[in-house]
Amino acid sequence: MTNIVIGSGPAGRLGSYELGKLEKDVILIEKNHIAGTCLNEGCMVICALTDITKFIDSNRSFNEYGFIKSQIDVSYEKIVSKITETQEFLRKLNQMENESVGNKVIYGEAKINEDSVEVNGESLEYDNLLIATGARPHIPDVKGSEYGLTNKDILKIDDIPEKLNIVGGGIIACELANIFSTLGSEVNVIVRSEFLKEIDSDIKNYILKYILSDVNILEYSDIKECEKNKVVLTDDNELEGIPFFATGRIANSEIAQGFVDINPDNTIKVNEFMQTSRDNVYAAGDVTGGWQLTPVARMEGICAARNMAGYLNKISYNSIPQSISLNTEVSFAENEKISDDVKTETITLPAIAGPNSFWKILTGDTGLAKIEFDSENNRIKKINSISPSSVSDVAYLSYLMRIDSPLDEYSNFLEIHPSSDTNYKIIKSLWL
Repeated sequence: MTNIVIGSGPAGRLGSYELGKLEKDVILIEKNHIAGTCLNEGCMVICALTDITKFIDSNRSFNEYGFIKSQIDVSYEKIVSKITETQEFLRKLNQMENESVGNKVIYGEAKINEDSVEVNGESLEYDNLLIATGARPHIPDVKGSEYGLTNKDILKIDDIPEKLNIVGGGIIACELANIFSTLGSEVNVIVRSEFLKEIDSDIKNYILKYILSDVNILEYSDIKECEKNKVVLTDDNELEGIPFFATGRIANSEIAQGFVDINPDNTIKVNEFMQTSRDNVYAAGDVTGGWQLTPVARMEGICAARNMAGYLNKISYNSIPQSISLNTEVSFAENEKISDDVKTETITLPAIAGPNSFWKILTGDTGLAKIEFDSENNRIKKINSISPSSVSDVAYLSYLMRIDSPLDEYSNFLEIHPSSDTNYKIIKSLWL
């Protein structure tokens, strides 16, 4: 049986690899670069740039303390060159990985027919099909929108912008504001409603006070026109600077229009088995909407692949960990199985332990941890953490939330010191 996978982002790449490991016949079709948005235009690019801004931020602090005297000269051109070189290396590894399990990788634009896929003038028949075509940046319908940059353009700009106007108020806008303000840009963030409205208020306030303190956040504002180096707001105020859109993403579902059922938001409709309205056609990743996160796309791609191979399984989205890549990492998770009607208690403590925290103690920006728990049923409901180790901390804690581990079992956890272990300190304090 031939399995065709269209799209080699996290969902398609991991889905095809899983099928190959299960000794299935697989053809992976990719329109542009293997590994999709994550490696080529998205989170890997953000992480690479944030590694640099963390260094700049630390260097600034050490200079202020007086025990290091140094001046940083940043070459954006060389940063882009090294990111591109690394991307090319990783693309080769990702292709080798898929080919190592017997998969065939074809580059070209696919077109779906009833029982076949056309690519590069060739018709390929399939028994099962996985659509993992991802999503693209949403461009607001305003005059001059063609002047606006998106995440697809980060590696195309010639130099660090002197002034930048970021339109959008979510995680991507926050990460971009952190990067370019640290690199030296004068940054405005223009938000139609509230900045980081889905983030805990204490976490948001910390970000604004200690991480984005040099960024001008304009809440309840909107643009009506863009120019090459300026935006005009709906109140007719003008802001100098390059427009940059971080206004959400649109599913690349055109390939499936009229072939499978499509949701009102143009994402592909799937069930809990990642199956579309056609029994032998599956979809996974950003093209299906929902959680637009690389780990979730991987999980969905693997789930779809196993079902295509005849191993029935389904997805659970409870307690998905998330992060914001900033100079100090922000991470959070929520147990959706615990109702908002349940009476909870909340404990908040500053994070003052661990690597990359010591030299921030005197300035008070070591981070914090905030845990909300259902004391009656002995379970964590929410975890919010800002610390250098928050990504791994919250990923681990979210796993314990998903397996419904009671709070008292956390007291047996032995952390490595030094680490930013405030999360565990809070939990253990409930029982020790």
